[in-house]
Amino acid sequence: MPTSAIFPRARARSGIYESFYLRAVAPDRPLGVWIRNTVEKAPGAPARGAIWCTVFDGARGRPLMRKLSGGGVSTPAPAWIAIAAGDAHESAQHAQIGPERADGACGEVAWSLSYSALASELRHLAHAWLYRAPLPRTKLTSPAPDALFDGSLTIASDRTLTLSGWHGMLGHNWGAEHAERWIWLHGVGFAEDRTAWLDVALGRIAISGRLTPWVANGALSLDGRRIRLGGLGARGLHVRESVEGCTLRLPGERGATVQARVEVPRESAAGWRYGDPNGGPGHDVVNCSIASLELSVELPGEGDPRSLTSAHGAAYELGMRERDHGVPIAPFDDA
Repeated sequence: MPTSAIFPRARARSGIYESFYLRAVAPDRPLGVWIRNTVEKAPGAPARGAIWCTVFDGARGRPLMRKLSGGGVSTPAPAWIAIAAGDAHESAQHAQIGPERADGACGEVAWSLSYSALASELRHLAHAWLYRAPLPRTKLTSPAPDALFDGSLTIASDRTLTLSGWHGMLGHNWGAEHAERWIWLHGVGFAEDRTAWLDVALGRIAISGRLTPWVANGALSLDGRRIRLGGLGARGLHVRESVEGCTLRLPGERGATVQARVEVPRESAAGWRYGDPNGGPGHDVVNCSIASLELSVELPGEGDPRSLTSAHGAAYELGMRERDHGVPIAPFDDA
């Protein structure tokens, strides 16, 4: 499925959101960047874009979070998406994400990044027809579930981060509405296998006022093998989640099992509020892109479980309705 923006094909009377995003993390310390170009289109309204940038630094406490909203959106080749944001009180700023590059500015933060994909696209949903079906209402892929980043990110005029061989990923999601509750977990930088990566999304949706059980979709790459995790009808999924981290038991194909433990360092999580394309109260979203991750991987017929540990190479995101989670929410507008 070639990567391309979905919003230009959306029906005029439909609501849709869409985002292209990247994360990259330093190999030697808890320092990471998270950049997101988004589109929101309410029913009967034009599409509006936003530029997001967050810098996670374990040595400095709370993340630096910036967002510019209300911008124009375009798809200039070869970029997948480009945003021009700003208003009368601030000069317009631009950002774009596409194959091999991401460039932009958001407030006092500016970046120029190149990346090389180390793995082919991951389509989290196992069947092509699920990307055309009404459910799930959120669709997602990772055009590059494992990537190496180079370049620079400048904060104001006094601090520059040099990205040289930082591991990370490129993601793409879209839909008519967000899941009622979701988890996204991505992991790189494992001490035992530097080529391994994990990319999995879990969600619960509301049907007739009731929440469905969790459903997981994603994959683990280990020793060059891609092991699909979750899927409709998968048995043995276990989830225990909070803003401090989570424990997961993820069933995989051919009897594989992955147990994951995520820990979010104190005061290292960013908090945002995501609006719903069709209205509604929205979700609080807590994200930490320098979390620790431990995996225990059981592969039938291959002996004892394999352990994988990443001290700060995980991105953990929890989307929820509750407001009493204790993580400060950035005062961004909803557009």
